[in-house]
Amino acid sequence: MTANLAPASTTHTGASALAALLDGEGTAGHAYCQSTPLLKGPAITRNLADVVHHFTLLHGRHPGVIDHAALHTVHPASHDWLRAATDGFTRERAYLTKLTVAVGPIPSTPGQAATEAAVVAQRHALGMLAQSDRFGCAFGAAVALVSDWHSIRPLLEMAGRRVGFDAPDCHLPDQAMTFAVVDTFAENPAVERAVSFGAQQLIHQHRGLWDLMQARQIARGND
Repeated sequence: MTANLAPASTTHTGASALAALLDGEGTAGHAYCQSTPLLKGPAITRNLADVVHHFTLLHGRHPGVIDHAALHTVHPASHDWLRAATDGFTRERAYLTKLTVAVGPIPSTPGQAATEAAVVAQRHALGMLAQSDRFGCAFGAAVALVSDWHSIRPLLEMAGRRVGFDAPDCHLPDQAMTFAVVDTFAENPAVERAVSFGAQQLIHQHRGLWDLMQARQIARGND
């Protein structure tokens, strides 16, 4: 399920930096996302349901990262992308809500209260990031969310298939459009650094959630 995220050709560093971040720290490269317990073990349905519930807790509420970014980003290069991303993620939230119901309750796991508190804290951190006054920071978080979601989505779809729930088409901007807008948006080193910072923080939160999902699977003791 790991895709080649590098743009075919770029003369700028904004898109290549985002591609390197996704390749090195994004969902597609996380060990748990390539593991037997999540992809083909006997407890796959339970483990995938855990992922669905906690990504819904992180990103299932409105306004979210992209909604905040759209309000805090004024740049002609970003307008069409943000409009498409906002519309696309509105659909993804609706999908998450239905999928969460379809997969059933959160798997019983030791430390559930602490897990929920940790994810709520992550959600708060992302909300603050997406409302940053540092120009480019919120946009960086939004492009990282959309880019990483293309690796998260197949796992959500797998969870749905386990319970007979068909996924709708994903309408988020594709990687080519996202990489192109990042290079246009990051028009000087200061903006580029802000975009990179926002992207890094978003990806670090996702990585933290995957670490937590892996720890919960181990705590449940299923292979």
